[in-house]
Amino acid sequence: MLKALSRLVCLLLLLPVGGTAVAEGVPRPNIVFVLADDLETGTLGHFPNITRHLVHQGASFDRYFATNPWCCPSRASTLRSQYVHSHRVWTNTAPEGGFDRFHAQGLERSTIGTWMKQAGYRTALMGKYLNHYPGVTAQETYVPPGWDEWAVPVRKLYQEYGYRLNENGRVADYGWSESDYLTDVLSRKARDFVTASKDPFFLYLAPIPPHNPANPAPRHAGAFPDAMAPRSPSFDQEDVSREPLWVRELPRIGPAGAENIDERFRARLRAMLGVDDLVGSLVKALRESGKLGDTYIFFASDNGFHLGTHRLRRGKTTPFEEAVRVPLVVRGPGVAAGSRIDPLTSAVDLPATFAALGGAPLPPFAEGRSLVPLLRGHPPAQWRRNVLVEFARPANRASARQTPVPGYRALRTDRYTYVRYDTGERQLYDLHADPYQLDNLAASADPALLAGLERRLQAMTACSGATCRQADTVQ
Repeated sequence: MLKALSRLVCLLLLLPVGGTAVAEGVPRPNIVFVLADDLETGTLGHFPNITRHLVHQGASFDRYFATNPWCCPSRASTLRSQYVHSHRVWTNTAPEGGFDRFHAQGLERSTIGTWMKQAGYRTALMGKYLNHYPGVTAQETYVPPGWDEWAVPVRKLYQEYGYRLNENGRVADYGWSESDYLTDVLSRKARDFVTASKDPFFLYLAPIPPHNPANPAPRHAGAFPDAMAPRSPSFDQEDVSREPLWVRELPRIGPAGAENIDERFRARLRAMLGVDDLVGSLVKALRESGKLGDTYIFFASDNGFHLGTHRLRRGKTTPFEEAVRVPLVVRGPGVAAGSRIDPLTSAVDLPATFAALGGAPLPPFAEGRSLVPLLRGHPPAQWRRNVLVEFARPANRASARQTPVPGYRALRTDRYTYVRYDTGERQLYDLHADPYQLDNLAASADPALLAGLERRLQAMTACSGATCRQADTVQ
């Protein structure tokens, strides 16, 4: 551990805020990024390995946000360090989103995979890549640039059984035996990768849970028999009279609906136990191979999930906290065990952070900030004041049926959530006075406050590349 800490000190002293410089000869850390699918904040305490190895041994970010509360746009931001208006992968499906959109724009030519590989890292991506991969524009055997190891489902990934897996350009079919459970297969592959790899390595590990249908491993099928979804003040919200039309049209949930939500909550927890086992196996492999002390482990989710809050029985895509604020936990050399990090952070920051830790130059289009100063406990004097969330309603009819939410642009500050919908409707919540977002102040707020928030939102939606690190400090 002392060896790892001394390496970190040498590295951090040479890192600027957007940090990409690493001294020649300074050993670089290994980096593992575990990305859950649709995991809401507030649930990590249910999972013993994540709690013991990550939360208790690392730093938890209290205000980490998705750039878009939908899988593919959020994951594109995680690959490119760009807000959605810059990478233009707006939804999960073609023509304006999904893998086909990412691929057709040539975005795979420069991602965190290519950056880390060019910096001398051995790279791997295992699990979910981008929605509808390989789509209609690529073959099932297609492996994007930048990845030395590739294990990504090309069919039936959400079922966790009966799927097809692209394994380094060769397709393998998996069946329905207990050992074929996808999360466990990914766990074994991840263990083998970290054990066999010479330093440094970068592993992007993306299991499916707790995404619907949230199928658990057989060993977890009976877990959490009495668990109930949290009953926050926004659960089955009574008064929605000041909300936009899409919220006002949502029916009340009622007792029967609440029981269904509780069952969904239990299924999601059971499925996540497979991810918890994966984390335990990963930490064990790193420890036994002597690499744990030189490895950063990042654990996050692509977006959150509604379970009865604001009358939403299920789903995401909204600008409410339940959908956009997601867990992020980091352990590694120099990170204070059991610490909490409060400043506003975003999914665009993760690629910038990985690059900073690995000494990979950031391309000019990158828009995020390195989290390294926060991880070492010394936030810069000037840090982000604005987080941007963008959502576009899909053109694909089947996808559009999955969400009642119109397109919007949203600004999250230290105190406020401000939302401007494509319909012209607005939302404003004072999170200091109203943390559960029950009182939409848009119709009664001080016009000067609204104008200021609108100005900040416009600055964020117009930013590009380095200018985003200027726009996110506008106040």
